[in-house]
Amino acid sequence: MDIHILLVDDEADFVETLTKRFRIRKIPVASAGSGADALKLLEEQEFDVVILDVRMPGMGGMELLRLIRAKYPLTEVIMLTGHASLETGMQGMSMGAYDYVLKPADFDELLDKVRRAAERKALNVRAQSGN
Repeated sequence: MDIHILLVDDEADFVETLTKRFRIRKIPVASAGSGADALKLLEEQEFDVVILDVRMPGMGGMELLRLIRAKYPLTEVIMLTGHASLETGMQGMSMGAYDYVLKPADFDELLDKVRRAAERKALNVRAQSGN
């Protein structure tokens, strides 16, 4: 199954490292350094999973999560948090995020969650289309 990922984080080095690790595994990934850039990309193409940093300048991750859930309800979101606690991750899940990962993210754990989130999206798409 092809998984299309959008990585949204304002830390360029982190984005570059994760992007390389996904691409080594032949998983397509696009990146955005801000919430506004992420919204533009979401309008242009479909993503299965958005990996979203909680704390970013301008539009924060929670605000972007709300917008994604409203406009792209089948897109799964995994929250990244390095500053906040378990509480912030759980808050994101209560707002519709699939899951959360604490930074620095263990890549194998993140990849496993991405795969499971993409599977859930595929099931929801099939259920919605009646297949």
